[in-house]
Amino acid sequence: MITRFTKIVIQKVKVPKEDLNAELMWLSKSLGLMSERDKEYSCFRMFIEIIKASKRGEGLSSDELAYRLNLTRGTVIHHLTKLIGAGLVRVEDNKYSLRAKNLEQTLKKMKQDVLSTYEELENLGKEIDKKLDL
Repeated sequence: MITRFTKIVIQKVKVPKEDLNAELMWLSKSLGLMSERDKEYSCFRMFIEIIKASKRGEGLSSDELAYRLNLTRGTVIHHLTKLIGAGLVRVEDNKYSLRAKNLEQTLKKMKQDVLSTYEELENLGKEIDKKLDL
């Protein structure tokens, strides 16, 4: 199971008014899941499918995602790599699901990842300062 993020992007985007789809789109944009190249919102649509599957307590294979969203397996793998790298999705037994039981818990885990990484950076900075006599 992959649980450690490789890259988290956070962007400040205007929060929408009480519309579930708009809120999910905002969350995706804020986390850098939307790109100019992704004209069909493939990554966003995959994220939604994974959320729905997680709600049912199941994971989805890359083939299932490709079939449900009418995407090539290559496109699915590309976006899954992005979602896993962001810390949103995990893979277990070749099935993809939210990293935690819901979005709130998933985002809390991502927050812990960021805080842990900053702590590592601070510790390294302290060691470098010692070596440079700062």
